[in-house]
Amino acid sequence: MSRIRDAFKNGKAFIPFVTGGDPDLETTEKLVIAMAKAGADVIEIGLAFSDPVAEGLVIQAASKRALDAGTTTDKLFDSIKNIRKEVDTPLIIMTYINPVYAYGFEKFFTKCKEVGVDGIIVPDIPYEEKHEVSDVCEKYGVDFISMVAPTSNDRIKTICSEATGFIYCVSSLGVTGVRSEFTANLSGMVETIRSVTDVPVAIGFGISSPEQAKEMATISDGAIIGSAIVKIVEKYGRDAVEPVAEFVKSVKEAVRS
Repeated sequence: MSRIRDAFKNGKAFIPFVTGGDPDLETTEKLVIAMAKAGADVIEIGLAFSDPVAEGLVIQAASKRALDAGTTTDKLFDSIKNIRKEVDTPLIIMTYINPVYAYGFEKFFTKCKEVGVDGIIVPDIPYEEKHEVSDVCEKYGVDFISMVAPTSNDRIKTICSEATGFIYCVSSLGVTGVRSEFTANLSGMVETIRSVTDVPVAIGFGISSPEQAKEMATISDGAIIGSAIVKIVEKYGRDAVEPVAEFVKSVKEAVRS
């Protein structure tokens, strides 16, 4: 069993996200370490890309700030290596297929194994083409995180039958960003997933508060928050570590309550 699946053994999980290199990689290292200490069960780190098609304006802007600050794939791997000296929390890279392809699949996942990356999320690769990536992931012990959305319909069972780590259940249509309402039948989606696999299910996209996270965790195995945390980083910059840690702590308490 992977370290990511193990993270769900102790109750409902909270998975926060930050963009690597926003506002700089030194701050990213401090943020990830602080989130782990605040109780995050799994942490997503975004590998910035110039055309992040699944992201809303908040994370798009964060990716631009990271790239403008000189963040590269190699530099992010170096930062993750530094983070690994301080935390054992499972770490996931969230990115797009272009940066992985450009870096080279074998080289990319060799580095993942070397620095301690546990999983990867690639939202722009369809299920039918995922084996080009997931087969290399399996070779190097990296979980390929499957995503299902309200539009997945009859494909949900097929997608989830091969899932590893956890399943990322997308809460609503569109791109990432804060929302006040979610897809009506999320509980039905989770039930469908659970009918074919015992891999944990976490809900993400649009969750922005401890209350919303608790609601999503009630019907699944955990909650994911990205844009709300990235907005805190945007507001405070290099001084974001403490407010982000406090936010993570409050969400973790809500999810587990």
